[in-house]
Amino acid sequence: MKLVDAHIHLSDKEYAEHTEELIADAKNANVAALVSNSMDLETSIDSLRLAEKYPDVVYPALGIHPWNVNVLKENELEETLRLISEQHEKKRVAAIGEIGLDYKYETIWAKQLMVFDKMLHLAEQLTLPVIIHSRGTTTQIVEMLPSYNVKRVLLHWFSHPMNALYKAIDHDYFITDGPPAAYSNGIREVVKKVPLTNFLTETDGPVIYRKPPFNGQLTKPSFIRTVIEAVAEVKQITVHDVAEQIAKNFEHFFNIKLA
Repeated sequence: MKLVDAHIHLSDKEYAEHTEELIADAKNANVAALVSNSMDLETSIDSLRLAEKYPDVVYPALGIHPWNVNVLKENELEETLRLISEQHEKKRVAAIGEIGLDYKYETIWAKQLMVFDKMLHLAEQLTLPVIIHSRGTTTQIVEMLPSYNVKRVLLHWFSHPMNALYKAIDHDYFITDGPPAAYSNGIREVVKKVPLTNFLTETDGPVIYRKPPFNGQLTKPSFIRTVIEAVAEVKQITVHDVAEQIAKNFEHFFNIKLA
């Protein structure tokens, strides 16, 4: 049974001292793939380095997170776009991510939109999947995405609203959810509503989960097993069937054959 973590920030500084531990944990838990999502140019470069060090386990998603839009260095956006294009030519990029919009940063809304637009246009040009952050902006993002020719869209940590979920599914977008599926009624309702064929699992590490069964531990790939069990419980099917379908989804979405 192969498990996947479609959204983890392996290049985050909080994980810097734990990389070997995390890779060993993934292998011991049958987590066959970790998509290392980036936040800026520096973490994009680090995600590439990790993918080179741990081939067939770590797959890099490169991009600029909306949280980082206001602290971009001069030419950082252009350099990140160039990096993605160059590495795509070498077939080293799994996706463009994590990109998107965040309502908490309204003061830089125009800049968020500009960066997001450039990332989406690059995804169009390179036919790469996108991994999207949409806190408080999911409805707007789901409305705007059809104006881009982006074929593979992943809405990460989807929580609400349900009408946006239905529209996303109508467009054959994918949804990820993670450890909160074990304890959050809201996330479990999303899991219940989304077709399993449009679903992927994530940890979003190094985000820490304080509630049982995680209890503030360092977030590790092995948490995916608990997520799979929660999904199986909600959907009333076997853990094996959930894991098998999600592995197929992963291969289809990222165009990656699991090792």
